[in-house]
Amino acid sequence: MPSPVGIVGFRGYSGAEAVRILSKHPHCEPVLLEHRSDAGGDAKLLRKSTILRASAAPEAVAEAGLKAVLLATPPEVSMDLAPKYLAAGAVVVDLSGAFRLGTAENYKKWYKEEHTAADLLPSAVYGLPEYNRAATVGAKLVSNPGCYPTAANLAIRPLVAAGIVDRAAGIVCDAKSGVSGAGRKATLKNAFCEVTENFSAYSILNHRHVPEVLQTSGVAEEEFSFTAQLIPIDRGILETIYFRTVHPMDASEILAVYQAQYENEPFVRLYEAGNVPDLRAVQRTNFCDIGVIADPKTRRCVVVSAIDNLVKGAAGQAIQNLNLALGFAETAGLL
Repeated sequence: MPSPVGIVGFRGYSGAEAVRILSKHPHCEPVLLEHRSDAGGDAKLLRKSTILRASAAPEAVAEAGLKAVLLATPPEVSMDLAPKYLAAGAVVVDLSGAFRLGTAENYKKWYKEEHTAADLLPSAVYGLPEYNRAATVGAKLVSNPGCYPTAANLAIRPLVAAGIVDRAAGIVCDAKSGVSGAGRKATLKNAFCEVTENFSAYSILNHRHVPEVLQTSGVAEEEFSFTAQLIPIDRGILETIYFRTVHPMDASEILAVYQAQYENEPFVRLYEAGNVPDLRAVQRTNFCDIGVIADPKTRRCVVVSAIDNLVKGAAGQAIQNLNLALGFAETAGLL
């Protein structure tokens, strides 16, 4: 029998993506958890659907025997619901930033709000499987990484760990995302006439995803410059990362660092030296694609990292974490 997995926030882009993936999962079935009475009509993906529905009340979650709940909700909603679902016996995978930063102080600094479930922070596992797989196996509360940090950390961490980055010269991450990364809720900045034929930067020098890169890749804030930019497409993230190596290295030598790190990783794909990915290669997949171009004479290096912000950057990685937490094959439903 398939394990029932609840989804709160299934009307949003990430939540709807989770429904799509779980609907073809070999071991799980999605259950739509109704959280808001004023939510309005369903997303088109879910109309005329036969997918199970239930109340999002903790008692209903316990009564339905849900093995896990995915929270595709804003941080304040996740902080409210996560402790209740954990008490009801469900594994919780949270797609918001509520439990990513380790301390209430860090959360307040970057999210400008008080943390209302700080007692859960020490037990929350940061769910970047490529680096935290062992802790995710059997975990009760998994904090799904942000979309931008997923692409950045998978590209940056191996190089910093190998000691080949000239950190005094800094690391620049130029990140571009499709509009779905801003969520489904209508706002002026996401309106068609604002986005189409346009290209804009936002949250310059204070983006709330920056601390996830600092804590995971081990770089200091003064060493890392990150700029998020909105491009007029629906989905995908492409990050162009610039740095200098500590000594002259060609692309093949840098690629060897990645090969050693990711040789057995099912969702990281590396390109031959001198080649880089584009968004079409990763859209609607759970892959992170990485390519390297380098100039040994000047020690300059450019790494391009691409993901689908709704899959590896959100729902796909959440299900990857769900698989680990529940003891299923990590790739189940994702390949």
